[in-house]
Formats: sequence, structure tokens, C-alpha cells
Amino acid sequence: MKINHSVVYCLLVLTCCHLQPGLAVAQMRQPNLTAQPIEPPVTTKSGVADGAWSPALTGVRRPFYRLCQSDVVTISFTFSPEFDQTVSVQPDGYVVLKGVKQLFAQGATVAELQDAISRAYAGFLHDPEVTVELKDFDKPYFIVGGEVNHPAKYELRSDTRVTEAVAIAGGLTARAKHSQIVLFRRVADDLVESRLLNVKAMLESRNLAEDIHLRPGDFLFVPQNLISKIKQFLPTSSLSMYGSPTQF
Repeated sequence: MKINHSVVYCLLVLTCCHLQPGLAVAQMRQPNLTAQPIEPPVTTKSGVADGAWSPALTGVRRPFYRLCQSDVVTISFTFSPEFDQTVSVQPDGYVVLKGVKQLFAQGATVAELQDAISRAYAGFLHDPEVTVELKDFDKPYFIVGGEVNHPAKYELRSDTRVTEAVAIAGGLTARAKHSQIVLFRRVADDLVESRLLNVKAMLESRNLAEDIHLRPGDFLFVPQNLISKIKQFLPTSSLSMYGSPTQF
């Protein structure tokens, strides 16, 4: 049997043409071995966004104490005790030091003052080693005045609310106007904000949600009620029509 070579050749060509699309599809499905390797995940630090610190997340939660007028600090020199001294911040904000010019200390932290003193004495002491310690300072306080049993200035030693401050001051007198206690708070050197507080309503409702936390320097004023104001101008027999002063 003779084989027609031209026919065989035509069959081979047709077979190749039929298989070529499948080969192309298979070739497309193969993974790209030359692709760039996947980078490992970048570990980020808390409070960091795009490599920059976020002030809202990393701001100083407990700021260092800054020196004020009349604060007292002790200064100790490790290798030169003859320069040890105790100084106070003067009304102008400066401290007077032995043998060097006075330094402005008001508003500085203890660490900042320590660095400034080291630089001041570096002129005639070789690498001075200085330690500064805060000895006395104006402690946080609040003031309660008006119709309380013990109006005075009190130390603010812990978290204290308005109702607690009134209790610390001995409680309200019979002449107090419970519904309009005034809280004064200084928000700037020349700006003071005030707020009326209805302590009577808070206590009667047993809901202290509006009981404000005090801040250093707050001033609570308890006014006199109307009955006690006009009592001195009315005869005693006429006071019964006004009821008990405590309801005001």
C-alpha cells in the first residue's frame, strides 16, 4: 500500500493548527515566575502613621511639673559641694545662683533647669554634675466661699467633684441657695468662665452625672437665698408665708 506523503503532510498541518489555541491557553495559565517577590508586612509602632508620630496618640499624658513663682529647689554638686544651694523662684521668674548670672526658671521643668545650671557652671567647673530637686511648691487647691459652714482654701489632693467640695467645706448653711451654686474657672490670664449648678436637683434625683470634676484654682461660690436676704427687712410674724428657707 502506497502512502501519499502529500496527504500525510496536510493532516499534520491541520492537527498543529487545531492544537495551537490550547497550547496558547495553557501557556497563559502558567504562573509568572519572573514576578516580584511579595514584601513582608511592615510592622508599625503604636502611635505612628506613615513614619510620623501622631500627637493625638502620643501626646504627653502626664506632663512634667513646671516651676512657678515662690517654688523652692535644692541644687547639689556631686564633686563641688561648696556650690550646693537652695534657691526660690523670684516674682520675676529668675533664680539667683552662686558665682554665676541669674537664670530664668519660671515655666521650666526640673530637668530643663538642671541642664541650664550645668551649662552656666561649665565656664569654671569641669563637666559639672548637678542634681536639682523640687523642695517646695504651690500645691493644687480649690476655694469654696459664700454660704458654706467653713469657707476656705483647700488642697486638691485627689479627684474631687463639686458636691464633694461642698461637703469638705462643711456643707451648705440654711441660707444657701442650693439651686444656683456658681463655679468659676480661669481658662486664661484674662478670661474666667462661670457655670451655674443646681446641686439641689442633683441630690434630690440621686443623679450626679452633671457633677463637675474640679480643677486646680477653681472657685465655688454659694449665694444667699432670697428669704435670708429680705429677712432683715421683714417683721418676724410675716416670715411664715414664705415657708422654709431650705426649699430655695
